[in-house]
Amino acid sequence: MKFKIHRCNCRKLWSIQTRKTKFTAFSLLLDGSWGTELKPHRKYNPKGFVTTNAKQDLTVNPTAEEVEKFEKVAKLIYDKKNVNFNVLQGESLFFAEDGTCYLLKKL
Repeated sequence: MKFKIHRCNCRKLWSIQTRKTKFTAFSLLLDGSWGTELKPHRKYNPKGFVTTNAKQDLTVNPTAEEVEKFEKVAKLIYDKKNVNFNVLQGESLFFAEDGTCYLLKKL
């Protein structure tokens, strides 16, 4: 089942949704493969999402010890004006409480 992840800035939370469920988190660790999905042709509010297919790869509100097993390599940046990401796919991500998304590498 595909999970879509995006930032809900109005509530300062990460939103994770599937076709059947939706939940939110302050932070999120994705330890697995991911890709991006863009919806630039939506009439109102075009969006970009990070997607993954495996729920077992998601850790909701991870502890500092879980995040320390990884090195922050770079930021995943979403360009809202052009509806585009700077990186289209990868292996691990950390969605921080402050709204920043980091590309990770295992230590």
